Amino acid sequence: MPRRRAPSIEDVAREAEVSVATVSRALRGLPNVATATRKRIERIAKDLDYQANPSAARLATGRTKLVALATPTVDGWYFSRFLAGAIEYLIAHGYEAIMHPVENPAARAEFLDDLMRMKKSVDGAIVVDLNIGEEDAIELWEDGVLMVTAGFATQRFPAVVIDDYKVGFIATEHLLELGHTRVGVISGEPNHPLAFSVPGLRLAGYTGALAAAGIVVDPTLEQSGHFTADGGRRAMERLLDLAEPPTAVFVMSDEMAFGAWSALNERGLRWPQDMAIIGIDDHELAPLVGLSTIRLAPRRLGAHAAEKLLREIESDPSSSADSDEPEIPANHSPESAIEASTKWLELVPRTSTIG
Repeated sequence: MPRRRAPSIEDVAREAEVSVATVSRALRGLPNVATATRKRIERIAKDLDYQANPSAARLATGRTKLVALATPTVDGWYFSRFLAGAIEYLIAHGYEAIMHPVENPAARAEFLDDLMRMKKSVDGAIVVDLNIGEEDAIELWEDGVLMVTAGFATQRFPAVVIDDYKVGFIATEHLLELGHTRVGVISGEPNHPLAFSVPGLRLAGYTGALAAAGIVVDPTLEQSGHFTADGGRRAMERLLDLAEPPTAVFVMSDEMAFGAWSALNERGLRWPQDMAIIGIDDHELAPLVGLSTIRLAPRRLGAHAAEKLLREIESDPSSSADSDEPEIPANHSPESAIEASTKWLELVPRTSTIG
């Protein structure tokens, strides 16, 4: 007796009168499939007793199901949580991730060269805080690379970008509203070889808030903490050694704020009684020490970046009629990326319980 052939993804697509790619998207819960179409495909797959085969799906779609993730570091608090959110989303939707630490401009150039050669081995890339120039972005886009950028935006690729000017402004404005007029700032690493834009934008927000309050910026009140707890401690020590120390400090990360708190304790000072501090990130330890902070939701941002990339990868012009959302355009506005990604910003004011 001949063995009955197992139903294939092509059988489901033929029965549902859609493309194979649309069936693949629908059964894996990916975007760009209308609700009614998704339900019809799921019903037909169940009626046919179709079981998805990952290897067959890769052959049918011509995709590797691999995504490259590139960041300056993988062990920083923000980066690790952003990556966790991206990886969780990718795995939940049938993809795997390949990590690429990029620590300096030479490594960035090498990664971009590799990315153009990796098109057949990865389906796309999420690039975090590497500040790719517009010329490189155009070359990658014209070469057919699918990419989402995070922490910076280009005109060619979708982006996930927090409004870091707004972050700095809100944090400083909070301290001003508490009645402080001499507000210091512990910034990041001003001369990092990858030229991160985040510290400069947050500093501009700080100076903008001071200017809006009619306060002249005092350059001695800015100290670099290099985005580490020890750097935050040393920066706070320098601020405390001033002839006229600040009464409040905006710290550009919670990790640096923990170091700043340590410096205050060593001097017998308390927060917020002797010094008001606000950080950035909403680190897990922030509530334990009563640290006011700006919540950035990095895990959600990472998942948001992964969702954007999969939408690009799974885009199927032949099935646009099945789509709930319009296809992402070739050019992408940095302003629209900032507007979309900043919705999770939240001021989290706390009162310190540390004595």
